[in-house]
Formats: sequence, C-alpha cells, structure tokens
Amino acid sequence: MFFHRWSASASQLRKALPGPAFASAILAATLGAVAPAQAEPSRLAHGAGEVDTEHMFGFTEGSDIGAVGEKELETDSIGRFGRAGGSYSSVATALEAKYTFTEYFRVSAAATVSFYDITGVNGFDDRRQTALQSFSIDARFRLLDRERAPVGLTIGIIPHWGLRDEVSGASADQYHTEFLLIADRELMPDRLFGAINVSYEQERTRLRLSDETAHDSALGLTAALAAQVMPGMFVGAEVRNLRHYEGLGLSQFAGQALYVGPTLYMTLGAQFWLSAAWNVQAWGTTAVDGGALDLTNFERHQVRFRLGLNF
Repeated sequence: MFFHRWSASASQLRKALPGPAFASAILAATLGAVAPAQAEPSRLAHGAGEVDTEHMFGFTEGSDIGAVGEKELETDSIGRFGRAGGSYSSVATALEAKYTFTEYFRVSAAATVSFYDITGVNGFDDRRQTALQSFSIDARFRLLDRERAPVGLTIGIIPHWGLRDEVSGASADQYHTEFLLIADRELMPDRLFGAINVSYEQERTRLRLSDETAHDSALGLTAALAAQVMPGMFVGAEVRNLRHYEGLGLSQFAGQALYVGPTLYMTLGAQFWLSAAWNVQAWGTTAVDGGALDLTNFERHQVRFRLGLNF
C-alpha cells in the first residue's frame, strides 16, 4: 500500500493519471508564473527564511530541509480507515530523528509501530494488535533553494525494511523503496505557499506464514496550497492521486484513488510545530470494477498528525 510521489513527463502523466488528478498541473503552472521576478529582494524585505515549508502541506511535502547543523525529533502518525466488506482501521506512528549535514543534504532514521483493528475485510484476516512495523532511512537532496531560485526543488530516497505487511498487519518480510520529487514556491510573500510532489514506489512482500511473495509498485501526484491566516498558523488544502500496480515496474494497473482534504500547520514557540491533515477518497476505480471508489487498494479516509521539535 502506498501514499506518495515520482517524476514523469507531462505527456506520460496525462496517460497515467485521470483528468481530475491532472488538474493539479494548474498549480505547477502557477508555481512557474506567480512569484515576483525579483524574488531575492522580495524575500529579504519580508523576512525570508523564517518559514519552513517541509511539514506545511499535510501529506504533501515541502522542499525545505532545515538549516545546517539543525537536529529534529518528530512523531508522525498516519491513520487509515474504511475498506470494502468490513471494518478497517490502522494507525502507524513513526519516531524519527533528522540531522542536516549541509544546506543541500539531510538524512533521517525512523522506527514505526502500528495498530490494526480489522474485522471482515475482503482478503484480510481479522486482527486487533499493536506491533513493531518497520525501520526506514530518508535521504533528502536539495537541488534548488526556494529563497534563491524561482522554485524550491528537493529529491528524496526512502528505503523501508518492514516486519509486517503495512496494510493487513500480517507477519512478513517487506522491502519498500520510495523515490520522491518535491517542488514548492512562495506565491505571495509570507502569505501563500504551493507545493507539488511526484513519487514512485516499489515494494516486495513475503508473507511468513504462507511464504507467498508479492511485488507491487505505485505512482503518485499530489498538489497543495497553504495560506498564513495568523502569525505561525497556516491552513490549506491538498489533492492527491494515487495509483497502485501489480509488479515492480508499473506493469499491471490495479486501482487508483483521488483524495482531497484540508490541512493545518502551526508553530508553537521557537522550537515546536504541529501539522495535521484529513483526506477523503472522493473518487476511485479498480482494474476489475469501475465503481465510484477504490476501497480494495485504498482506504476511504486517511489522517496524518505530526509533532516536531527543532534544536
């Protein structure tokens, strides 16, 4: 199961993504056209560098990676609720430590614990348990600094090593790598920010009980806007199109979902911050059944809450 983003050309995305998701290309055009031509003087005049966009957009990421030498501790909880044929709830909480080595490179490591409450869901065993889920490393490389260039641009490589299938909770050996492209821009100085993420993911899962092995991949495109409504508080909205495939190379389409929802980001003093998002599946389809939603490969609701400390 996947929730992220990878790069493709505009023509490829038109073929891969449905009309509603490709509408986020409008934001891409906005990122390229709205900001002032003399970006550097504008930022200096409006207190540039005081806003960190990384966690501002909910599930969508911002391009900032922190100042050189900055350390950060973060809890990141993602709740997933509602699947076909029964009752489905899971909450995965990661404890992550980050360190910025240079202005262009940051690395982090995380351990994730998950809670599952599953009853009567098609294809899943009933389960109610809490278990250690996975370990991961996140390497971020900033190619363009949004304070110096027309757009901020960062790439991420995120390998995961899982002890359980992240959707069903079944005991498994799971290897999962995500490739992430992040672009963002300050559209109105200190007031309005926009971001686009593209991702590609590959996953290999071997269930320990049956020795069954599955290979999956995913493509995602997300876009978000966030506006500062009072000092240190941003509210916004995001749209995410996620596509699930069987096979490591996007070989066999399985289903897709379009999520929309509100976001909130707040700074709490000089060091603490929190971020929250609630996404609802507004449209979806599977390879087997067109339908109006895809509750086979994705959940009806996805919620994310993050709390962090910078020092």
